[in-house]
Amino acid sequence: MSGAFVIRAGSLSLRASRRSAVVCGLLAAALIALALWAFTLGSYTLSPGDLMSVMTGTARDSVRTVVLEWRAPRIVAAVVFGAALAVGGAVFQSLTRNPLGSPDVIGFTTGSYTGVVLMLLAGASSYSALAAGALAGGLITAFAVYLLAFRRGVRGFRLIIVGIAVGALLSSVNTWFSVKADVDTALRAAVWGAGSLSAIGRPAVLMSSALVAAAALVAPAAQRRMRWLELGDDTAAMLGVSVERTKLLLVVLGVAATAAVTAAAGPIVFVALAAPQIARRLTGRGSTVDLAGSALVGALLLLGADIAAQHAIPGVVLPTGAVTVCVGGAYLLVLLVRESRRGF
Repeated sequence: MSGAFVIRAGSLSLRASRRSAVVCGLLAAALIALALWAFTLGSYTLSPGDLMSVMTGTARDSVRTVVLEWRAPRIVAAVVFGAALAVGGAVFQSLTRNPLGSPDVIGFTTGSYTGVVLMLLAGASSYSALAAGALAGGLITAFAVYLLAFRRGVRGFRLIIVGIAVGALLSSVNTWFSVKADVDTALRAAVWGAGSLSAIGRPAVLMSSALVAAAALVAPAAQRRMRWLELGDDTAAMLGVSVERTKLLLVVLGVAATAAVTAAAGPIVFVALAAPQIARRLTGRGSTVDLAGSALVGALLLLGADIAAQHAIPGVVLPTGAVTVCVGGAYLLVLLVRESRRGF
């Protein structure tokens, strides 16, 4: 009887893996198509032939400038940043075992915002300085939430409640800093805090991509440990996993992924919340985390939001964060209603 159960479980796992691979392939194809379409949009209209000429090196100087200097950094940033936010959201939702366990909900993104605001007040303006401030702010906030929520281990619901409280406190601190700062610094902080990809340049894209690539190298090992933790702390410990140490390492990974985005583009919310849940439903993995699917969905969501921010209203360019807030707010409302019916 047990042998039949094992065979059936293996068959279900194989089918889930195949479905996940097919869905990831379709998501990747959709992402490439959306990115190519984004290259053609704008006041300087480009054709597929123009894009092909850039790839073959026969493009006119004006076309090459538009594609490589103006549009490519923003499109690449949307793809990389969306993937990074989704991975960060998947990590924290797996840790908390709750769909509300997202960095922007439990205060970690706000902590990164605080770190950047402090760097701006200190006169720093380079991406490396802002990235250091975002990472430090996010990690300090994460460890503070972790310690405050620790009671013979960390439970997901407690972590979410403590994180929301710490995030609200830090939001007040950020507002106070903006009021006390001089006008120029306050305006820079306000513009940056809206969450926009309009000022993204090649250096920021390269540095943030390097950080995301480093996170991708540890993603397979992280995903394996996340699956073990989802079996329960006791079961994971029986499998030889150092539970609390693994949780701390996963917190660092999740914060690093979101801090890299926050430093470059500001706090872009709700992508980390929605992408892992959408990926789970598409791949059919249920409660099992899928970092690859989450990353592809996050890239699609942020690139689509950025296209809408630029072209949805003729003559008006919105911050990308404003679009994700509008869409994500409705998603969060639906999620809260559904989770309240389950009693969390």
